[in-house]
Amino acid sequence: MTTKGPTVRTVLGDIAPGRLGVCDSHDHLFIRSPTLPGQELDDSEAAAVELVAFAALGGRAVVQWTPWGMGRRLAELPELSRKSGVHVVGATGMHQAKHYDPAVLKGAYDDLARLFISELTTGPVRAGMIKIAGAYHRLDRHAEHVLAAAAEAHHATGAPIGVHLEAGSAATDVLDALCGRHGVPPGSVILGHLHRFPDSRVHRQVAEAGAFVAFDGPSRAHHATDWRLLDAIAALAEAGHADRLLLGGDTVTASARSTADGPGMPFLLGGIRPRIERELGPDLATAVFVDNPARAFAVDWRS
Repeated sequence: MTTKGPTVRTVLGDIAPGRLGVCDSHDHLFIRSPTLPGQELDDSEAAAVELVAFAALGGRAVVQWTPWGMGRRLAELPELSRKSGVHVVGATGMHQAKHYDPAVLKGAYDDLARLFISELTTGPVRAGMIKIAGAYHRLDRHAEHVLAAAAEAHHATGAPIGVHLEAGSAATDVLDALCGRHGVPPGSVILGHLHRFPDSRVHRQVAEAGAFVAFDGPSRAHHATDWRLLDAIAALAEAGHADRLLLGGDTVTASARSTADGPGMPFLLGGIRPRIERELGPDLATAVFVDNPARAFAVDWRS
């Protein structure tokens, strides 16, 4: 069945934005990196448990930001989605170079745009977004290369681009590059980890530009910034940018799952959402968990 207008590209096919429901806008069911030895998310059963626990709290969608080459197990996501009843959006793209074996990186490096476009448009399981990453307070050569390919893939498909900002830094540099030099509309850009750089001026600046601001990472301890999360949300909302906010759990290690030592994926709805509803109001909670993700990940797909 063909759906007219913008759709969210899930691993089970394209759906109307209104069907997305309560969404964890940045998380991981599977991920592998040489920087996290022994902490890989590679257990299908554990991933299913997280999804079921998330669904039990009213969760209806999860966006997995794990990009190409990092053990994302794209082919396994449809069955997990079916069994849990949770929509899952997969990703293509590329992270920082340190997350890859150099030989694997070299093999894909010269034709990234083609790779991204293919993964967004072909195959039995299609990605629904592009994940890229900046370096700490700058865009290094690797980031610039991947960013340019992501922009090309966006122009070919319409796909949203999610950006890992290292420690929440370089947000304006990323926007200048993506939107200024490469012509990507700000509304197609999701800037991740801005809670780790709790400068409300930067948050307002990128929201005013039209990008989505993602506060994602309560599954891990960021002792200097976790306690500022609600203040950061409130500040953006009070500045008139409640429609730019997204929240995600960003579970990246086995020990961070709810079945181990961390709060895991369910904490977003069991811990964070009730506080937002109580302290900032149910309308704001609906915006960040339902309305905004439905706009951020919905695309008039060009192919």
